[in-house]
Amino acid sequence: MIGKQEGYDNPLLVVENLSAYFHSEGEEVEAVKDVSLELRRGETLALVGESGSGKTVTALSIIQLLPYPRAYHPGGSIRFRGSELIGANRSLLTKVRGDRIGMIFQEPMTSLNPLHTVEKQISEVLILHKGLSRAQARARTLELLRKVRIREPERRLASYPHQLSGGQRQRVMIAMALANDPVILIADEPTTSLDVTIQAQILGLLKSLQREMGMAILLITHDLGIVEKVADQVAVMQAGEVVENGLTRELFANPRHPYTRMLLEAEPKGMPVAGQEDAPEVISCENLKVWFPVKKGLFRRVVDYIKAVDGISLRLQAGHTLGVVGESGSGKTTLALALLHLTRSEGVVRFDGNDISGHDTASLKKLRRRMQVVFQDPYGSLSPRLSIREIVEEGLVAHNIGSEQEREQRVIDILGEVGIDPDSRNRYPHEFSGGQRQRIAIARAVIMHPHLVVFDEPTSALDRSVQAQIIDLLRDLQQKHNLAYLFISHDLKVVRAVSDYLIVMQDGKAVEQGSSDEIFKVPRQAYTRKLIKAAFDLEAEELADD
Repeated sequence: MIGKQEGYDNPLLVVENLSAYFHSEGEEVEAVKDVSLELRRGETLALVGESGSGKTVTALSIIQLLPYPRAYHPGGSIRFRGSELIGANRSLLTKVRGDRIGMIFQEPMTSLNPLHTVEKQISEVLILHKGLSRAQARARTLELLRKVRIREPERRLASYPHQLSGGQRQRVMIAMALANDPVILIADEPTTSLDVTIQAQILGLLKSLQREMGMAILLITHDLGIVEKVADQVAVMQAGEVVENGLTRELFANPRHPYTRMLLEAEPKGMPVAGQEDAPEVISCENLKVWFPVKKGLFRRVVDYIKAVDGISLRLQAGHTLGVVGESGSGKTTLALALLHLTRSEGVVRFDGNDISGHDTASLKKLRRRMQVVFQDPYGSLSPRLSIREIVEEGLVAHNIGSEQEREQRVIDILGEVGIDPDSRNRYPHEFSGGQRQRIAIARAVIMHPHLVVFDEPTSALDRSVQAQIIDLLRDLQQKHNLAYLFISHDLKVVRAVSDYLIVMQDGKAVEQGSSDEIFKVPRQAYTRKLIKAAFDLEAEELADD
């Protein structure tokens, strides 16, 4: 952790009584109210709170990136090194943005331009702000890629974002933000969508760069475990206001505000649902393989294979949860797709006692209603053009189940069951929070009365407090409907709370599998120990490269 350094006592950034409003459909919405913050050189200030609390609006206000004039500031001041930024002219803002104040955005895949190479995206920052030549910008880009520990940086210059892993994309974003040696770095949820080991690497990298460059960091996050390890100061936001702030160690030791105490206590807890030992088997596989051919040469001959899933065997019973963990690229999602017969595979797959390995799409249609999926992103998995009722009853319509009146009643019943007001069923997804959208996605799956539900990272985009609520909901639904869950996640705290059986995947193989309780208590494999250490001890100093 970076402490105060001599000569660093004067604040670089002072935010005083900041307010921010938005014009929305003829109404004025207050997003931030009377927020005051100070940030000094070499210091990390964490801005924490649930989605919608005003964290990102505050950060974007600092560099004046809100959608003005729809957004406006009725009061307050933002001073960077004594210069007022609210209402500042374009010349000053151009010098500050990306030059003196850098920013890392939450989702690098949407923040990076998919049509431009890594070299072009980093170089244009250097050319714009520093006036470097192409050759100079290329040399500096290579230097930055080495600084953020990208392997083989010369090869990565010509890479496009989709050719990089999540951790590599985040490192490229950090390189862009650091290109002009900023004195303040704003990091907006920089590790939310990353595996636990990559999270630890990115946090270790930021701490190392901070020590080296002496910059200040404004860290926006909902993960208080990260905050406790890396922040000097904390400001807790609720409904647009700072409800508590102070030194990290003091705030964690003695939180004064009820909302802060709620956040600190909001972690997935409890034990997995205890399924019956003699419960019927829902799905199993033997020696399951998904190999993608690598073709080269004029005649496109197969020279090798990418072994995404390589010889996996598993068995899942009704009322039980099988957790699947591992880093990005380990084969978790491909395994689920193969089990659901959504990608070509080899090996035996049995569902409800039937061998479905050789089934075609038509013969699988009747089985599909009994196997459902809940995806990672509740924003992207719901159609913005359909009402909640249309989304939830979609499967019923596709399988021609019930009359229109019967379907509507089932929608009303399941929405109430997942904690969504049934009277809101004619509203649209954008009118709901992230947690509510995920409840709607769960309702869409459970309304089909499935035997198996596959959850692919269902809580990674949610706040900790909302995660805990969703986990409680999943337990209740599993007990009520005797559902079998295949639960894919990189968040081992969540997996521990829901899974009674665990598979640890690395490079397409199951390196360890068995009782979840036993694996968490006594992991046998070094890879499993590394995942657990990264999940529960983010202060690890020895961090492997991506």
